[in-house]
Amino acid sequence: MDKILVGKGDRPVYLLSRYGNRHGLVAGATGTGKTISLQVLAEGFSRLGVPVFMADVKGDVAGLAMAGSPSERIRERVAQIGIEGFSHEANPVVFLDVFGKAGHPVRTTISEMGPSLLGRILELNDTQEGILEIAFKLADDQGLLLLDMDDLRALLNFVAENRTEISTHYGLVSTQSISAIQRSLLSLEREGGKSLFGEPALDLSDMMRTDLSGRGIISILAADQLILKPRLYASFLLWLLAEFYENLPEVGDLDKPRLVFFFDEAHLLFNDAPPVLRQRVEQVVRLIRSKGVGVYFCSQYPDDVPNEILGQLGNRIQHALRAYTPRDQKAVKTAAETFVANPSAAGQGRVF
Repeated sequence: MDKILVGKGDRPVYLLSRYGNRHGLVAGATGTGKTISLQVLAEGFSRLGVPVFMADVKGDVAGLAMAGSPSERIRERVAQIGIEGFSHEANPVVFLDVFGKAGHPVRTTISEMGPSLLGRILELNDTQEGILEIAFKLADDQGLLLLDMDDLRALLNFVAENRTEISTHYGLVSTQSISAIQRSLLSLEREGGKSLFGEPALDLSDMMRTDLSGRGIISILAADQLILKPRLYASFLLWLLAEFYENLPEVGDLDKPRLVFFFDEAHLLFNDAPPVLRQRVEQVVRLIRSKGVGVYFCSQYPDDVPNEILGQLGNRIQHALRAYTPRDQKAVKTAAETFVANPSAAGQGRVF
C-alpha cells in the first residue's frame, strides 16, 4: 500500500496516497516544525512518483535538493520512530524564480493572468478594475495580443485616446482611472513585476514530470524576495492553481495524486482578497480534487484560511499553538474543536 509516514505518537501515523488529493492544512506556531512537515510530505509524494510544487518563503525548503548529513541525533530519532530503510538521499528538484535570479525564470502573459488577478496585483479599486475589464474585452474583440506590460500600457493609451467611442460600446471610461492604472503599472514594474510578464509563458506540463527513476520532480519557487510583495506572491500562486484547474482533464479518484501543491504563509493568499476572488479559490479547491490535484496550505493559525475553504481540507497536521494572546487562545479553541476527539484520552484535552 502506498503511504507516507507523517510521524509517530502512540502509533505510526500515515497519509495514504489515495487520500493525497483530499487537500490539507499544516498549522502551528513559529518554530514548531511546520516546514519539516512540508518537507516530509514533499519527499513522500516524490518517492511515490507524484510531482510537487511548493513555494520556499524562508529559503529552507531548498535543502530537499541535497542529501542530509548523518548524525547521532538523527539515528536516535529514526530508531525511535521506527523508519524502515532510512537513508540520506537528495530529491529531484527544479528551482523556479519569478525574477530569474535563483532559478529558472517563470513567466506568464497579461492575457493569461486576466483582469481580476491583475487588478488585485495592481491594488485597483472597483472603478479602475472595471476599466481594466473593458480594456481586456476590447483586446479580445479586436484580436489584440497582451503579452507583457508594454502591450497593456499601449492598450490603455489607445483606450484613453478613443474613450468617447469606447464608452459608447463598453461603458464609461475616464482618463483619471486610466492614469491611476498606469501609475500602478509603473509601481509594479519598479518592484520587478515586469519579469513576470512575457514569453515564453510557463508550460504546465513542465511541472508534472518524473525523473528517470520514477520519482516526482519537486518544483520549488524561490519566494524569499517575492514574499516582500504579498499581492504579487498571492496572485501568482492563485493564478497557477487556476491554470491547472482549467487545463487538466477530469480523472476522478486515483491511487495517488497527479500533482500536489504546497502554499506556505497561506494567510497572504486571502488577506484583503475581495469576495469574488475568495469564491473563485473556494470553487477551484472544491473541484480540483477530481482532476487529481492535492492542495496543502501552511500557516500559523487554522483560521488564517477562510471557513469555506477550511471545510474542504481533509488532511490536518496541527503543531503546537501558543496561547499568549486572546487571538492565540481563540486559535487553540478553534483547532481543538475541528479535530475528532480522542476517546482514549477523555477528559485530558487531547485530540487525535
